[in-house]
Amino acid sequence: ATKLKEMGGDDYLQELRKEKDPSVVQEALIEFCGIGRKVADCIALFSLDQTQAIPVDVHVWKIACRDYNARSSFKTKSVTPTVYRHIGDIFRDKFGSYAGWAHSLLFVAELPSFRSVLPTDILEEMDKFRELEKQEKKEASKPKKQDGSN
Repeated sequence: ATKLKEMGGDDYLQELRKEKDPSVVQEALIEFCGIGRKVADCIALFSLDQTQAIPVDVHVWKIACRDYNARSSFKTKSVTPTVYRHIGDIFRDKFGSYAGWAHSLLFVAELPSFRSVLPTDILEEMDKFRELEKQEKKEASKPKKQDGSN
């Protein structure tokens, strides 16, 4: 709160609201103690009219992998800054100026309490992807065979 006051308080936030580039808003917000990229993008999307801000976590990453073929782009097991930017770009390219709200709808659709309202074909696709992920994790955890050749 002290840092926000030093930066201009409400006037500072109103200036961020006017910013056209969501990455600029994100960078400004992560300057505050305890705010990381995802929280900054949540603040930007839900409070600062940044409709292209995409809060990325592992759930959103999985949506991008399943629905927008992001799986082949990265071999990492966590959401690195590069993965974070790439996933956001996928949503912005696909949904344009309201990508943040599209992200929110897709995120909510993943919640168990909403499964009953989703079409059967979507549920089947989600379940197939979940099974594929389980199988890949199982395969990855198997010890590699040593064939003795080098």
